Amino acid sequence: MPSVDKEIRQQFADTMADVGATDERLIVLVGDISHGVLTPFREQFPERYFNVGILEAAIITMSAGLAATGHHPVMHTIAPFLVERAFEQIKLDFCYQGFGGNLVTVGSAFDYSNLGSTHHCYGEFALLKTLQNIEITYPGSALEFDLLFKQAYANDLLTTYRVPGASHGVEFSPDEIVLGKAIKVREGTNLTIIACGPQLKSALEAVDRLQSSGWDPEIIYVHTIRPLDVEMIRDSVSKTGRVLTVEEHMESGGLGDDVLRATRDLGNVRSASLSIPDRFITEYGEYEEHCQALGLTADGIVTKVADWLGSVT
Repeated sequence: MPSVDKEIRQQFADTMADVGATDERLIVLVGDISHGVLTPFREQFPERYFNVGILEAAIITMSAGLAATGHHPVMHTIAPFLVERAFEQIKLDFCYQGFGGNLVTVGSAFDYSNLGSTHHCYGEFALLKTLQNIEITYPGSALEFDLLFKQAYANDLLTTYRVPGASHGVEFSPDEIVLGKAIKVREGTNLTIIACGPQLKSALEAVDRLQSSGWDPEIIYVHTIRPLDVEMIRDSVSKTGRVLTVEEHMESGGLGDDVLRATRDLGNVRSASLSIPDRFITEYGEYEEHCQALGLTADGIVTKVADWLGSVT
């Protein structure tokens, strides 16, 4: 079982070698990236590894052809290039045709912080949710990637895996990780915090300070954006009456919007989102510095709850 400290990108490579050894229909296509970590797969299965180069639209179209012949293509490169640049091919070649495949991206949100907005991607959930025949996952640990990929790679849907550079550091048992099912990390009574990706770490770090102010947060972790575990979210928010979504995605079209739609008929519910503003992040800095500036930290959660809800009533 992967350790909690293992890099998710390395797990991606290890999972490709593992699955490739048992399923000859698995084919990996990359956009001139990750050659080092994918060396074991490339050396074991050279006839099933293709570096297409910086031709993202071609990667998608070639993969759709492979899917049409019964293969399970894995398309891999940096998120803005694979999702945003090749969106038309994703839409028409895969989703419209109803083919199954796997998009594995790196450089989630602002992970490639020092390369600027050209290498940022914080709106892809919103884009991808406009499509049919698609699943969207955001594995925040190596174990999650390994299990979610193995559960979904061979189905008839296009499944996307947003691979972050940072892990949330929480160790789940394998039976907790099921595609489309959220995980209740902490029971609570008067506030629901729904976190995805690395921001689960921030949510857990905020617990003690929130408790000192009278809040008893229930923490729900979401690794599958679509299909979303609406039942768990509704059950929690029905109980607490307050929900805060924390995510490394722009506010428009993110998980927060899905939570609002899932809970809008529950009555007197207060909802808020801690996310990336609907603007380009033009500042330069490290990943952690962007998180600090955007309030995507434990301090940011505590401040957001105080400003939004005040004290417990």
